[in-house]
Amino acid sequence: MRHAVNFLVGLIFGLGLLISGMANPAKVQNFLDLAGSFDPSLIFVMASALAVTFVGYRLVLRRERPVLAERFYLPSASIIDGRLILGAAMFGVGWGLSGFCPGPAIVSLPLLANGTLIFVPAMLAGIGVARLRMQGKASRADPVAQAE
Repeated sequence: MRHAVNFLVGLIFGLGLLISGMANPAKVQNFLDLAGSFDPSLIFVMASALAVTFVGYRLVLRRERPVLAERFYLPSASIIDGRLILGAAMFGVGWGLSGFCPGPAIVSLPLLANGTLIFVPAMLAGIGVARLRMQGKASRADPVAQAE
């Protein structure tokens, strides 16, 4: 059941990206081009997403537990450190240069949109490298893992 719900939510998200034009990298780059062909429509998409998320969190977190999970998995980190700033900067630069962020890139992949055949493999490689680095740091910090 959970997989079916995840698939349906992903489908709705992807359709929303397509309908809003956010899967089109030129639209995103025009939003970032303040001195040229600025397209403010992305502001409305972002504001709508924030409004839905704000209301959704308020409603869902009133529940004791999620419908399809044992507990809520909410972020607990509150520290702004160098990793967070560097990651946000890399995301922003990549988004600005390519016009893609992960969601729209994956939605655009079957459409063979320009750049997706480069962006998506590079994104997946970056995710893999980051996971390997995090696993390496976790095993060095865990005395039980070091004893094994």
